[in-house]
Amino acid sequence: MSIGGVMSDEYNINQIEQMKQIEEMKKKMLATILTKEAYERLARVRAVNPTLAGQAELYLLQIYQAGKLKERVQDNKLKEVLMALSENKEINIKRCRD
Repeated sequence: MSIGGVMSDEYNINQIEQMKQIEEMKKKMLATILTKEAYERLARVRAVNPTLAGQAELYLLQIYQAGKLKERVQDNKLKEVLMALSENKEINIKRCRD
């Protein structure tokens, strides 16, 4: 293995470690932002639709960092956020008739 390959492997390992740390920080922040019920709902959404969950997490973290959250996000408010984010998607169903 060349020296460049070793350096590349170390860089990849460092990147993975950094991503794990960021993910842990994100989880901690979400746990403080969301009520227990809302956090559990977000976990269930993440299992079914990771993209939607990621969008909701990003939105919640952004408004939290901007100081726009005055209280913890309740489950019903999270539902509203999820509905608003999922309304932006168009669903087209085409039927094929043979």
